[in-house]
Amino acid sequence: MVWFEQIFQGALLGGYYALIACGLSFMFSVMGVINLAHGSFAVAAAFGLWAMAEYTGISPLYGWIVVLPAMALTGVAFQGLVLDRSTRAGFLIPVLSTFGLSICIDNILFEQFGADTRSLAPYIDDLSYESWELPNGVFVGKLAAYIFLAAVTLIGGLQVFLSRTHLGRAIRATAADRDTAGLVGIDAGRINIYATAIAMVTVGIAGATLAMRATFNPYSGGPQLIFAFEAAVIGGTGSLWGTLIGGIVLGVAQSVGAQLNPQGFLIAGHAVFLIVLVARTSFGRLVDRWRLIMTPKAAA
Repeated sequence: MVWFEQIFQGALLGGYYALIACGLSFMFSVMGVINLAHGSFAVAAAFGLWAMAEYTGISPLYGWIVVLPAMALTGVAFQGLVLDRSTRAGFLIPVLSTFGLSICIDNILFEQFGADTRSLAPYIDDLSYESWELPNGVFVGKLAAYIFLAAVTLIGGLQVFLSRTHLGRAIRATAADRDTAGLVGIDAGRINIYATAIAMVTVGIAGATLAMRATFNPYSGGPQLIFAFEAAVIGGTGSLWGTLIGGIVLGVAQSVGAQLNPQGFLIAGHAVFLIVLVARTSFGRLVDRWRLIMTPKAAA
């Protein structure tokens, strides 16, 4: 029963990892950009909600109405000022640009808020610790369950948006072939602005959940980026539902690792990530070799 509870709690934790990895995977699948400022943007959204709760008394449950549009506008500026220019110079420049931007965001947050840890738990009443009791003494935290539900809803909503709406299909067409999309009248630059704004809204949601479920400080972006990257890679980079699966696998691995050893929480998660990465790399090499072997035969 102990192991069942650890796996169950790990799966709920995976919902948070999927939520924070969603925007990272979305941006990579649409624009081929690895945004290293992803975690820092999430922390900035968390500080935005905390500042409103602390200085104006606005509940975080209503602060989203302000923060999410602000994150969308941030995405528009981010695309126009950073990504649009850097992506013209190849794959490496956007990586370096977003890395430098993450350092700037972290230090601005440090200058404004100091190094103290913050949390939204005091502003959401008993939601931060209330739970449901299941049979056999298994407890499910309400906040963890709501976060998992939010992850499923967000990923499902994005999937429907990409497949059923005109803008979503335009985003998919631009991701598949930017030049061909332009030939049929799709403005790739405008579409990328919309895509970045959507991705930043998901980052804002992830930042809000980070602030409610744990403590954070100006330099919490780095660990969040690592968790998001691992969940995205485990589930398959560019796959939204794969991101959910990857988050669950990562969360379960960390939960089981913590049960085996107090220091096994992070180690188990990193180990699973490395195993998946090596397995995929090896499989890719086998596929390439098989193609090289079979191509001459096919030609003959």
